[in-house]
Amino acid sequence: MSEPLAASALAALFTEARTHRAWTDRPVSDDTLRAVYDLTKWGPTSSNCCPLRLVFVRSPEPKATLLDLVSRGNRASVEAAPVTALLAMDLAFYEHFDLLAPGTGAKSWFDPADERGISDTALRNSALQGGYFILAARALGLDCGPMGGFDAEGINAAFFADTPYKISFICALGYADASKVRPRAGRFDFDQVAQIL
Repeated sequence: MSEPLAASALAALFTEARTHRAWTDRPVSDDTLRAVYDLTKWGPTSSNCCPLRLVFVRSPEPKATLLDLVSRGNRASVEAAPVTALLAMDLAFYEHFDLLAPGTGAKSWFDPADERGISDTALRNSALQGGYFILAARALGLDCGPMGGFDAEGINAAFFADTPYKISFICALGYADASKVRPRAGRFDFDQVAQIL
């Protein structure tokens, strides 16, 4: 049985962690990005379908392309962040069950004509993996700025053309400028949103 994490770990992952929009110029290494993925990949998904696909935007030309595709309110964060991750879902995830769920026959559970069922499964599980991604990044000392507010069709055309991938959300990554963090917003208490039956 696992033991609860230390209070300092819980603070880093949850209670003291924040969504950041302002960044220092400290770079994020390739090794760190690989380590984030190497933690993310262990999170459970239904039938181990693992539909998350990632593009890490760091170099000037792709960053300029991305800046043209994010909302005005997100541009400063994307421009200043050392890396912005594009978190997408693979709508052909079922093609990979020979690797991900061998011997289960899981591929036969998905009819390519059932676009809604495939999309729902891909969205639900890639979003789940997106949450693991944020926790993995925080666990490795990175700060995160997940966001919506972008031209999804434009991002799909610019970064995922000729693939079955579709953008889910984007997340700035780096080392935050803590002097510019916003005050923490409220949260619901347990009894406002949960019940034990």
